[in-house]
Amino acid sequence: MLDDDHFFTVTDLKQAAYCARVVFYEQCLPNVRPRTYKMDAGRGAHETEQRRAARRTLAQYDASEGKRVFDVRLSSASLRLTGILDEVVYCADGTAFPVDYKLAKQVSLHYRLQLASYALLLEEAEETRVNKGFVYLIPKREMVPVPITEKLRTQVLSLLEQMSMMVEREQMPGPASNSNFCVACEFRRFCNDV
Repeated sequence: MLDDDHFFTVTDLKQAAYCARVVFYEQCLPNVRPRTYKMDAGRGAHETEQRRAARRTLAQYDASEGKRVFDVRLSSASLRLTGILDEVVYCADGTAFPVDYKLAKQVSLHYRLQLASYALLLEEAEETRVNKGFVYLIPKREMVPVPITEKLRTQVLSLLEQMSMMVEREQMPGPASNSNFCVACEFRRFCNDV
């Protein structure tokens, strides 16, 4: 059962959008998560990319002036959500937006939802509206703008509610919508129906 001090991570939310069972295993069967090569590779790629990013101008964000802050810890008691954002760009005009690095070749829905989650956390922390964010695709060295739409915001809130109910009830959800997601999943051996 969830208590008032329980927070989901933004990574939990991203995982739930991809396959809710990952969150179920993490929350209801803690300390069983196997470590994978992809996890370690992703962490290393993020660290390397942050060093590169620190040397770049803000032109890729359509901003001429501002500052960049890396590994920003954000948390919201009202959303019961926490996370560490790869980068926040604070523009000279007072706006701010999230930047998330991905070891991926495209910006799938679960990455958009993760970025929108960071945007909601950033809005609360900075008391400002966040209308856009960026996903940096490390393998392609491509910065992809992502509008933070009302639809994305609603999907984030709905997913958080679904996650809370799933954990409170300790009820395992159905398998991922796409069986291809299961091929490289570290929890595949826990699922007997995929």
